[in-house]
Amino acid sequence: MPGGADIRANRRGPVVIVSGPPGSGKSTYARRLAKDLGLRLFSTGAIFRRIASDLGVSLVELSRLAEEDPSIDLRIDRATLDEASKGGVVIDSHLAAWIAWTHADYLVYVKAPLWIRAERIAARDGVSLEDALYEAAEREASQWERFSRLYGVDIRDTSIFHVVVDTSVYSVEETYRIILEGAMRRVQERMQD
Repeated sequence: MPGGADIRANRRGPVVIVSGPPGSGKSTYARRLAKDLGLRLFSTGAIFRRIASDLGVSLVELSRLAEEDPSIDLRIDRATLDEASKGGVVIDSHLAAWIAWTHADYLVYVKAPLWIRAERIAARDGVSLEDALYEAAEREASQWERFSRLYGVDIRDTSIFHVVVDTSVYSVEETYRIILEGAMRRVQERMQD
């Protein structure tokens, strides 16, 4: 899979994908990478939130709707593949790595224990820890089920990634340094090919 992918296939500019479960820090790191590498930022989470807002439902409710209506995920996945094929982008997404890995030059997975992610979500969204824990667990379970059904992929298998970082072990700056150094190395290698 990605470890053996020919990164010269995409000549339009580097593609970096930052994936991970809710509250892992992927949006923070993707935003910084896009800025520091001079790439566009594409967030599937922003699309998912926009759809939820348009429908007047919560993210958990939209996840449940997506379990019954695959067109929701397929719409987001098509947009993700389109952005990846253009190149010159950092993609912030829970699931993009498993569908767009052939376009990616660098695949990053950030993780943290559920209770730490729930604390982050509670602080970020101004909700109770209990609500944040419920939302993170429900969304994650829904994603596992949907992606297994749609694509036959187990998103708990992180073997496709170039780097996996537990964001609860390192500070934000230490984590970012690990991610950025790897991204710069992969992008430089790609430009030399």
